Amino acid sequence: MINTASSPIDKIMDALFIPYKKRVGDVDKIVSAMVQNHLIENEHEIVNDHIAFRTLGVPHLGIASFEKIFLHHGYKRMEAYHFPEKKLDAHWYAPPQERLPRIFISELRVQDLSPGAQEIISKYTSEVAADPVDQLDLNNLNEVGDFFYRPLWALPTLSDYNMLLEESEYAAWVIYNRYYLNHYTISVHELPGEHASLENFNTFLESIGIVLNSAGGKVKMSDDGLLKQSSSVAHMVEAEFANGAKTMIAGSYVEFAERLPLPEFQNIPKKQLSREQRREGFEAANADKIFESTYTGQTLKN
Repeated sequence: MINTASSPIDKIMDALFIPYKKRVGDVDKIVSAMVQNHLIENEHEIVNDHIAFRTLGVPHLGIASFEKIFLHHGYKRMEAYHFPEKKLDAHWYAPPQERLPRIFISELRVQDLSPGAQEIISKYTSEVAADPVDQLDLNNLNEVGDFFYRPLWALPTLSDYNMLLEESEYAAWVIYNRYYLNHYTISVHELPGEHASLENFNTFLESIGIVLNSAGGKVKMSDDGLLKQSSSVAHMVEAEFANGAKTMIAGSYVEFAERLPLPEFQNIPKKQLSREQRREGFEAANADKIFESTYTGQTLKN
């Protein structure tokens, strides 16, 4: 959500969120329904659990480049995650202040793709001859904000996009969208009453017409039962490719997370619980299915 605070990270979050909100119609739809049903008074009350980005593991790009922005502004790199079937690696990053969202950055292991897919990706990313983040003044917040939506390589052709789509829907998404914000996440456990349960909140979402990602079940649960996640299905948006070709492609989406108290804190009243007393981090099995919110198997339902 758009934050009224004015720290450097808040300004970066606004630069990310304002274009994302314009593109992802489900954001306003969900927020409006939450206000109408008295779950919140306004969007500023929503606690953003985390935001997520997708990157390509090629020279000068990927996690090693992109994370520099957030490390510079006080985030701390935490656990790594691996997704063998999807050929992805990821890290999450803890914020410098509890009120700020966590960050999740994933990276495609391009070297694990077929030679044909690698060739297509290289055709575009080889234009990046040096780490673009190193060229930024990371204290210039306007420059950093613009970077997330700045073209880093030429607009792909529709045929190249479609060829990547057949092998890796993640690769196709990134080759077109680059560092566009993939999703933000509503902290369901911060909501009042019965809606603090993800199962109940999902029922609310579906009652207002939100289509949920059903890969692995609508509620994805960690092995310890303390992290529950759901997500909307990305809507298709019109995209223009090289030579003016147009088609509908998957946009971004919204995630929903419920972090339950750790066993030793389960008897503490909800309003007294701190972030550190709830389940922290992420779960690879959950995230594996959340990725599919932009995959054809889900988007065809929207």
